[in-house]
Amino acid sequence: MRPRLDITRDAAVSLMLLKDSSLERRVLRILEMVEAGTTFAIRDLAAEFHLSPAYLQRLFKHETGICMGEWLSEQRLQRAAYLLSNSYLSIKEITHAVGYEHTSSFVRAFERRFAQAPARYRKHCESKYRAAGAKATRAA
Repeated sequence: MRPRLDITRDAAVSLMLLKDSSLERRVLRILEMVEAGTTFAIRDLAAEFHLSPAYLQRLFKHETGICMGEWLSEQRLQRAAYLLSNSYLSIKEITHAVGYEHTSSFVRAFERRFAQAPARYRKHCESKYRAAGAKATRAA
């Protein structure tokens, strides 16, 4: 069994480290599907591979050392952070794009992970880019 990774410290949870030939092929396929941006629930992934959700979670944990639910949640929140800083989608649109049904539960999860609300995160990113743009303009 691999050592447990801290998925909140290693935000990207480098899938390249996890994608080695020793991983079970179903787990590799799950990593690839989620990395490609497809949002899945554990029950959907289990059905895709004809496994029970409980067995799939045990298999994933055994192969990667990471709890599947925590990993999926981290992937959703990282994708949401990317969309907040690189798109003009509303928070409600981002909520649904990353697989949350309710905006309130998305906002709570985002605040727990990033210690700020999604709107504040977006505003902070915009001001950072504006400052970098002004600096580049002065340098030219």
